[in-house]
Amino acid sequence: MTAIHDADTSAAQSRVVTWRDPTATLAASASMSGLAYWRAIIDGQLPPPPIAELFQMSVAEAEDGRVTFTCTPDASMYNPLGIVHGGAVCTLLDTATGCALHTTLPAGVSYTSVEIKVNYLKAVTVDSGTLTAVGTVVKAGSRIGFAEANVTDAAGKLVATATSTLLIIDARGTNGHRS
Repeated sequence: MTAIHDADTSAAQSRVVTWRDPTATLAASASMSGLAYWRAIIDGQLPPPPIAELFQMSVAEAEDGRVTFTCTPDASMYNPLGIVHGGAVCTLLDTATGCALHTTLPAGVSYTSVEIKVNYLKAVTVDSGTLTAVGTVVKAGSRIGFAEANVTDAAGKLVATATSTLLIIDARGTNGHRS
């Protein structure tokens, strides 16, 4: 009972998450290529999506077929074993792979994840520091895209990798991917 009692008396911690209504950003992004969209977020012309605020992610670089995100985990992401939950790392990888594909898509074309395969190579804790995820496109077809991503810790050590299959969705009713 002592361990339970001690745990109950620990100081409560909190974190406030603030985000902007995504509907305005969604409307603006519909007329932008994926690369223009991510560059507008980097330049502060558009706010980041709410998931970025929730997971403390930010886009650092975007170019055609490649995107870099950073994330500084805190103890609010810990699982019962005292390490960052694998789902948080998977979310970072899913974001990097999907957004890498997004940078290759024209206005009016979006994507969704179909499958992601993650390999966890090293435990992540608060002491890991800022994580960096780099996503790159392997192949962008007209209906399906393939991307991969790596996450490294602040010391540059590889902590996780992923490969992803993504469905390309063309709201314009045409082929979808630019040539």
